[in-house]
Amino acid sequence: MNKQAIYHEGDSNLCYPIDKNTITLRLRVAKEDVFDEIKVIYGNKYDYYIKQEEIAMSLKYELELFKYYEVTIKLRDVRFVYIFKLICEGKTYYFCEDGVLDNYDFSFAYFNCFQYPFINDIDVPKYVDWLENRVFYQIFVDRFACGDKAKDQSYINLKVDEIPKPTSFYGGDLRGIINKLDYLSDLGINALYLTPIFSSISNHKYDIYDYYKVDSQFGSSLDLKELIEKCHERNIKVILDAVFNHCSDRLKEFQDVLKNGSNSPYYDWFIIHGDKVDQEKVNYEIFSICNYLPKFNTSNKELRKYLIEIGKYYVREFDIDGWRLDVADEVSHRFWQEFRNAVKEIKPNCFLVAENWHNSYTFLRGDQFDSIMNYAFTKAAIDYLGLNKKNALEISYQLNSLLIRNNDICNDMMLNLLDTHDTDRFFTTCKKDFDLLLCALALQFCFKGIPGLYYGIEIPLEGGYDPDNRRPMNFSKINYDSNYYKTLKALINLRTTNKALAKGDINILAEDDVLYIKRKYLNKCVTLCINNSNKDYRKIFNKILISNKLENNLLKKKGFVIYEEV
Repeated sequence: MNKQAIYHEGDSNLCYPIDKNTITLRLRVAKEDVFDEIKVIYGNKYDYYIKQEEIAMSLKYELELFKYYEVTIKLRDVRFVYIFKLICEGKTYYFCEDGVLDNYDFSFAYFNCFQYPFINDIDVPKYVDWLENRVFYQIFVDRFACGDKAKDQSYINLKVDEIPKPTSFYGGDLRGIINKLDYLSDLGINALYLTPIFSSISNHKYDIYDYYKVDSQFGSSLDLKELIEKCHERNIKVILDAVFNHCSDRLKEFQDVLKNGSNSPYYDWFIIHGDKVDQEKVNYEIFSICNYLPKFNTSNKELRKYLIEIGKYYVREFDIDGWRLDVADEVSHRFWQEFRNAVKEIKPNCFLVAENWHNSYTFLRGDQFDSIMNYAFTKAAIDYLGLNKKNALEISYQLNSLLIRNNDICNDMMLNLLDTHDTDRFFTTCKKDFDLLLCALALQFCFKGIPGLYYGIEIPLEGGYDPDNRRPMNFSKINYDSNYYKTLKALINLRTTNKALAKGDINILAEDDVLYIKRKYLNKCVTLCINNSNKDYRKIFNKILISNKLENNLLKKKGFVIYEEV
């Protein structure tokens, strides 16, 4: 038995409550070790030395080097302590905070047992319940649809089939989105994520100079109110994009600092090295390499109040359903804790999803974000189906490793993406192969979390890196009668109506270089099978829900099938 591989940590993604009386435990062991059984010996913190209960753990996740066992325990007493009992080749071992032991003395357990000393309800991660059965659709506002034909259009310099440049403007606006709501509803979309809509000089609006004003290119506050009201009438939720890491150098407070230096009341809103701002030498912190995007100093209390009021304003006055949080990992934990408390006080189900590209466990413990844009899933889809760099077994390990990063409540809220305005279009990555794109969409719709589609996926749009990935939406190119469009629409419908895909437990495995994802909820099991191997795969499938390239129980290369197991 590989003792070095055995790992557990209390009050973490390996030990977390799912309600005020229930806790989930995970234990990591070596991939090669075979156990007769693994059990949790648990009890009440104050009489554990004389009274213990046991419960078996089951194998849940397999990675390249490790396996994870898991158990969920309903507690009568939430003053919870525990150790692990491992039986390997007939020999019994005990694992506690002191490590792996041959024997365990419960009379000294208060020194070295693991514990979750009390489940306080406020510490239990909360699921945003309206997320169940949602499919998000991200709209890059300037590139979607122009609805206000009476507005000043002199700034527009991009036609629908042209390749955009960094300074291109297509003319999309909020009225254009309003006009397309019936189209989106018919597609099955029931949640929108809009890139920034506030005053800015760019087409993308990530350089904001007035957070309280809708950019005139996009419309007005009345247009925003109408959009949200009409979305809600159709049961479509709306989240906006919050850029609180940085701002435009045209923000009036930064302009005051440019004028008055350290004498400005806003000097400490930014991180400046010296008494005066020097934009040529860039003696202040910025976003990326852009001297026109000064970074906010969220260690400053007054700035935090200013930004939090913005977040509260749009929840309170416009009834938005959540915020997408830009460059969130470069902003202080303290700010996000305060921001969450403030907006959740107004609307407890306000969804907070952050742009964090990496493992974000420290932000996802229930006190800051609800979830993140799951770019780690994006990378897995690219590795498996976009570039064919990994086989089914390898990708099963990779997908399981993503689920281990966070608790299952958070996993159910992760925004799973194939592409966004910051990545190449997946259709381009997979060399415009419709079958591979459909496999990737099936994976996205069957994995734990919420599917997030980037506008134009229904054509599908092509595009390399920014700004090529921000081409205008061309509604005339949608082929409503194509197998691709019909399959996409069927996937959306399945995801918005099926409990197993929305909330079910998950099991990921590989068989004969074919990937299986099983989702089980109550007595129903929905299974996805993807064949990205170099040969066709024969198997008798049960009740088939959706498939592509399946003929007479032969799943061809680049094909998938979603079916119910009976």
